[in-house]
Amino acid sequence: MLVPTSQIRNTSVGRPDQEQFEHEVNLHGFGCRIFMFFFYISNIVAVDGKSQTFGRVLNPIKLGLKQEKLSHFRVYWHDIVSGPNPTSIRVAGAPSTNKSKTGFGAIVMIDDPLTEGPELSSKLMGRAQGFYASAGVNEVAALMNMNFAFMVGKYNGSTISIMGRNKVLTEVREMSIVGGSGLFRFARGYVEARAKKLDYKTGDATVEYNIYVFHY
Repeated sequence: MLVPTSQIRNTSVGRPDQEQFEHEVNLHGFGCRIFMFFFYISNIVAVDGKSQTFGRVLNPIKLGLKQEKLSHFRVYWHDIVSGPNPTSIRVAGAPSTNKSKTGFGAIVMIDDPLTEGPELSSKLMGRAQGFYASAGVNEVAALMNMNFAFMVGKYNGSTISIMGRNKVLTEVREMSIVGGSGLFRFARGYVEARAKKLDYKTGDATVEYNIYVFHY
């Protein structure tokens, strides 16, 4: 005798239907857990997103910054163009650069030694790494962009970033300190450059740099 399916579902002996029911309950529970997991994650992202801002005020003490101080350093910058191991090399220029009376357009990459005294043989204090470019059409003026990377004492590994206009034939040239790293984080100030020696035949030059820098 054939029994309608609806009657089988209603009988107490309908074991397959009970297993199906339990299976559906388990699936429902699993689905709820998945939903709650993603709901929880989305809430975390949303809350975290609200806490992230483009800019905020910080307490300098949290960065280890204490009292700002003014320091003075003096080093000698040696721009070596001649010889088998130059530290100053022209890397670019315009077609008209060689015809320019000021060398306008020339770009020179440097890794110049910084020494304690005016002689190249004196103690090495660091390196001046960066470039300078001839930026004057009618006068000899250079754009200086370099890092003074120190190599001695507690300043080993710290840098001062210098950028500015260097009117080469002026007795004293002043350029800006625009930043720094290591012990010179948040550095600001200026440098004064004075020519000590210039060899017009080779192009080699020694310049005294007095550095006045605010730092922490």
